[in-house]
Amino acid sequence: MVLSRIWSAFIIVAIVLASIKYIFSPNYQAIYNDMVVGRSGDTIAIATQPFHELNTGMQQELLKNPEFQEGTVHYRTDSLRQSVEVYRIQTADGVIGTSETAVKICLGLIGIMTLFMGFMGIAEKAGGINLLSRMIQPFFSRLFPEVPKNHPSFGHMMLNFSANLLGLDNAATPFGLKAMESLQTLNPSKDTASNAQVMFLCLHASGLTLIPVSIIAIRASMGSETPTDIFLPCLIATFAATMAALIIVSFKQKINLFQPVVLAYIGGISAIIAGLVVFLVQLSKEELDGFSKVLSNGIILLIFFAIVAGGVYKKINVFDAFIEGAKEGFWTCVKIIPYLVGMLIAISLLRTSGIFEIIIDGMKFLASVSGADTRFVDGLPTALIKPLSGSGARGMMVDTMATFGADSFQGRLAGVLQGSSDTTFYVIAVYFGAVGIRNTRYTVGAMLLADLVGIITSITLAYLFFG
Repeated sequence: MVLSRIWSAFIIVAIVLASIKYIFSPNYQAIYNDMVVGRSGDTIAIATQPFHELNTGMQQELLKNPEFQEGTVHYRTDSLRQSVEVYRIQTADGVIGTSETAVKICLGLIGIMTLFMGFMGIAEKAGGINLLSRMIQPFFSRLFPEVPKNHPSFGHMMLNFSANLLGLDNAATPFGLKAMESLQTLNPSKDTASNAQVMFLCLHASGLTLIPVSIIAIRASMGSETPTDIFLPCLIATFAATMAALIIVSFKQKINLFQPVVLAYIGGISAIIAGLVVFLVQLSKEELDGFSKVLSNGIILLIFFAIVAGGVYKKINVFDAFIEGAKEGFWTCVKIIPYLVGMLIAISLLRTSGIFEIIIDGMKFLASVSGADTRFVDGLPTALIKPLSGSGARGMMVDTMATFGADSFQGRLAGVLQGSSDTTFYVIAVYFGAVGIRNTRYTVGAMLLADLVGIITSITLAYLFFG
């Protein structure tokens, strides 16, 4: 019910705001077209004005630079400074393009899902998932008390969390969907999220990642002198978000986190991460890139080797087990298409309506009135878009770095914010959609609270490390 209300609110607010802009602003006469059929990156012409009709401030800006941006409106003059083109850049696809994109995402998942679900099928028949479940059972049985001991879902969840930690998004999704399906077999109410499913999804969406490789690569490509300097703040921020998700859901489900086994596992994980941090901060950018590639790709190959070797040892028909699992991956991708289309078109309407620009301008005004440092506001678009769209947030991060510089406070903050959380609403649509869950209970609230903790931690760390 909560997700339904949020989805409805996204659409209603977006259309109402667009209608207000259409009526009162000549710069937004094409906004309805933008929202329905517009494409991200399209140039939307507003007007052509004589240079001398612009105010003095804009004339001076255009004399220094033939292209000038004020808010979301761009101004571009010709070489003779006689006329000025006024235009906007479409920030997101319209609903038509977005619905096509949603299907393309699902089609793109098919290959990855069939690959990993095929190997998962071998692991299950060979007993590998049960072995992994028994290894992690002492810890997970405290966090998931409703799941029977040694249940296969423990192994699936462990693989998902491990893939997330190593930044292996392609592997994390199939493992996570398999975990949701496994937990769904224990769910007495098939259209309502169980306690175990809520706990798993909130921990998954907190996005604990050891090395933010893609963010470091983007910073390097944009001319950063020290592209790896956001590594430690990213790790701390995402760890804080994960712990917040664990505490929030445990409080709702009345789970005691002060049990010796839980404290021992959390302390051990923290110590391992701390040890890796001490090692990784001593590496250069090239060494860090090399280490992350060897670690992540090596882990994938090791998993494949162990699964196939285990299947051969157990004398099962390895290829048939792979095909059976791969078929399951295909149908899982087909099932999530309606859920993903529904969520992404609501997000598209919200983005094209311009609601985020209004929020950012309002926050900057409040910060300036209160006398606070307003630099952090320029990095917030990444954080606001991230729960809705991973690619959109990445675009916002790149835009912030391009505007202020990759090594500016705002650029670094945007990088930390990008690495501090996951795409909340996308995750909910895909994971709950795969198992037909309609009542998500308090999942959305818990995930957004964890995101907020990650944002606050990111801003604090940015001032501490880069302020």
